[in-house]
Amino acid sequence: MRSWQVERRKRTRHLIELGGLVVKAGIVELTGDDRAMIFGALLWMADKLDSQDGERARALWSAKGKNAFEDGGARPYQRWYQSRAKTGAVRPPDRKQVARRISSRNQP
Repeated sequence: MRSWQVERRKRTRHLIELGGLVVKAGIVELTGDDRAMIFGALLWMADKLDSQDGERARALWSAKGKNAFEDGGARPYQRWYQSRAKTGAVRPPDRKQVARRISSRNQP
């Protein structure tokens, strides 16, 4: 395999892992898979990291991420929801309904 192919595979794997973090954090479901909203939030985060509060944000977000990884990666309400869904006490949300609700909120 050529060196450029190896580098391309490494980059692809890295991008897939980063996308997995977006899904694992619940961002896709919370935004109704609105790519513009997700990108806007990431740009806001980049601005925050580049501001004078950047070091504080890094410390807070790093600690929060480490705790989430240690807890299995799920946010607290997701763990509750997942445990309730297994027993049939709650139904998973209909993605189309969630997307409609979110898009109706974004309408002027």
